[in-house]
Amino acid sequence: MMIVSSPSKSLKKKQSQENTSPEKRKRPKPPPTPFFGARKNVAAAENPIPSSSPAFATPAHPLRPFQPPAPAKAAILPIILPPPTLRPLAFRTFTKKHNLTLTSSALQELASFIGRHCGSGWREEGLAEKVLEEVARGWKNRNGGVIVDGASPELKDILKNLEGNMSGGRIITGGNGQRGGLSRQNSLMLEASDEADHSKTRLGLRPTSLAREDSQTSFGMSGIGLGGEDDELDEDGSKDARRWLKVVSAFEQPRFTYNVAKKHFERITTPPSLLPPPSHKTDSFRNRYHIIHQRLLRNESFQTSAVTSFSRSSSNASFRSHKITPIANLLGRHGTTHLLLGMLIVLPTGALAITDLTGAITLDLSHAAAIPYDSAWFTPGMIILVDGIYEEEEESVGKGLSGSSGVGGTIGGRFQGFFIGQPPCEKRRATLGVSGLDGMAGDEEHTIGGGFGWIDFLGVGSERAIGSKMRKLEQRLLRQQPAGQQRSRIVILGELNLDQPKSLQALKKVLSLYATDGEGETPMSFIITGNFTSCGVMASHGGGATTGTGGAGSIEYKEYFDALASTLADFPTLLTTATFVFVPGDNDGWVSAFGGGAAVPLPRRGVPGLFTSRVRRTFAAANQEAGLTGEKKGGEAVWTSNPSRLSLFGPGHEVVVFRDDISARLRRANVRLKGKEAEGDGDVEMAGATQDNGDAMEVDGDEQQQEQQPSPVADPNAVPYDVLAARKLVKTILDQGYLAPFRQSIRPVHWDYTSPLYLYPLPTAVVLVDTTAPPFCVTYEGCHVMNPSSILVSGKKGVARWIEYEAGRTGKVRDCTF
Repeated sequence: MMIVSSPSKSLKKKQSQENTSPEKRKRPKPPPTPFFGARKNVAAAENPIPSSSPAFATPAHPLRPFQPPAPAKAAILPIILPPPTLRPLAFRTFTKKHNLTLTSSALQELASFIGRHCGSGWREEGLAEKVLEEVARGWKNRNGGVIVDGASPELKDILKNLEGNMSGGRIITGGNGQRGGLSRQNSLMLEASDEADHSKTRLGLRPTSLAREDSQTSFGMSGIGLGGEDDELDEDGSKDARRWLKVVSAFEQPRFTYNVAKKHFERITTPPSLLPPPSHKTDSFRNRYHIIHQRLLRNESFQTSAVTSFSRSSSNASFRSHKITPIANLLGRHGTTHLLLGMLIVLPTGALAITDLTGAITLDLSHAAAIPYDSAWFTPGMIILVDGIYEEEEESVGKGLSGSSGVGGTIGGRFQGFFIGQPPCEKRRATLGVSGLDGMAGDEEHTIGGGFGWIDFLGVGSERAIGSKMRKLEQRLLRQQPAGQQRSRIVILGELNLDQPKSLQALKKVLSLYATDGEGETPMSFIITGNFTSCGVMASHGGGATTGTGGAGSIEYKEYFDALASTLADFPTLLTTATFVFVPGDNDGWVSAFGGGAAVPLPRRGVPGLFTSRVRRTFAAANQEAGLTGEKKGGEAVWTSNPSRLSLFGPGHEVVVFRDDISARLRRANVRLKGKEAEGDGDVEMAGATQDNGDAMEVDGDEQQQEQQPSPVADPNAVPYDVLAARKLVKTILDQGYLAPFRQSIRPVHWDYTSPLYLYPLPTAVVLVDTTAPPFCVTYEGCHVMNPSSILVSGKKGVARWIEYEAGRTGKVRDCTF
């Protein structure tokens, strides 16, 4: 249907439009905006990407993430805060809570910072306490030590970072920008692992982990490879305790030096050298002296009692404390009694002397007696305690501090020693500053002092950081398992001379006894020590070990280890489930090429891989045949240094392995003292001596009467001579806290590698392989010392001997016939 308009109406409409004024005419309407077109009045968005689904009303631009507004800087009126006013609060935070010590300069810096940024509300609003808490956490995160020094760059850096995260005297717990706020999970910095949770928090989402981290995660946590918070164990071998066994070589162990000013250990960052300057020899002696001196001052016998009436009373004379006198302070004190601590040395004239960091003096031990009697060895090179009288010479021309012999010179006169003893040892838990280490893994721990629990001496984590966590793991893996399914045994074999065929027969017999154990019951590790040849390798040309004219050559030396590989290949079960640790001796290459079997510098590296390649291939073939390749860890052979350390469950168990004929060396260099029958009326009590020394020197938990030398008359209850010799050796080494307490000419030591020779803190166990001493297992001050001697028993034909040690407990000497 079509509609046609009248021509008359259209004409009238056109005439009316012409007669209308231009002002009254309507402007033409703009064309309608397309439905899908962009609007011109809408401001352009920052994100040019259009909506992917406009038909479903999806916004054309994504929503911006939620960003909390930056807090405005509140005005704070600075005040002058005197340091004595802040001292009580700083003492509670730093000393009581974090075991730190503030110097006067550090207290001044903190008082100035709090007065400037917290104002008058530092006390009422609790602003200063929060600032001190963050500073203490940041200081521990940076491993600044026990003493907080105001001039240290660490403290200035902490205060600088803290200043940027404060507003109105309060610490910002969240923020944006380049400087993120502080949080309870981390102080003063945001780790890379927390950035994902931090970004989720800004978007208003729930973080993946809300567990509060400990503020001390930087103290060796990553070096152990700990898992989640509850130590969830996977099924691919994580339930095996051998996963937490680590062999630490002497050349990989961190090096530390004791700082007397800070009373703390500092890590040596300079690279070591085999040819260091002569000053490093003096530094090694100074560090060894400082370690024993600070250990001695913490002993109860050397601490002054707060109740002076006890020390002045004659009835309580046994409670009087000792006082160490520096050698330089003996001048002008003729005829007075003193107690000296120093190193026993031999003067160029052949006379004995004692020296410390202040000077040296001639020592007369013709009337000296050991306290307790015959309980330790005394050789030049040891740091000892001597009680006696200083006698000044009338003519001291050319003597005094201006002399040319010794540090500070040799003092004129002589020191008449009457009593001589070893510096008492210190238990491991006292050194680390925590208790409960002697009990079970689940025991509650309490801090008993500052100690050195935050120091990571082995590079496996510190005691205060991961000790309790690793003991819980040990409790679950070892202690809660049935009696026959615990993999905590370590088999310690003595000296294995591969050039003697009977040694391989004895080794084969011992391994066959453990190869029959069920799955999960085999030993965790086997420790095999040298000398792997009875004579020095490549020490001379021609001849061999059988002729006695010289050591074997390189070809014969490699054939010995090839024979060892053939013996080990007969026990694939042990090769795939245990860690074999090989420790060399003085006769092993390459050092024996110029040493000729004599004492070589300590520490020494392991046997070169050129000779042990066949043994490594044997382990690789056994693991491949059992399908233990890739992520599944099988058995391994570790050729480590001498000495070396085994760490089990981080700092929970530390086992020192050392191969040296130290008993024969002690007997050769020992200083002869007055015998027991020549002591006169029995006046053997040191001036001001305490009865606590008898307890401190008690060996293996026996009674004090067993420490005396057995009488010539046969006594059925007398202690055997072998046991007394073992206790004497153990007490000497542990009291010295050093594996080579001899002169450099008798037992040379690399000056830059003395840290692995220290027995401080006292390890959990010490494997001292000494073929010149009888086999023994002795516990002294919580440290279990074992000596398997040689695998072949001398004087008995076809008898093999070894020690079976259970980690955290004791060992026992075993033998069998072959």
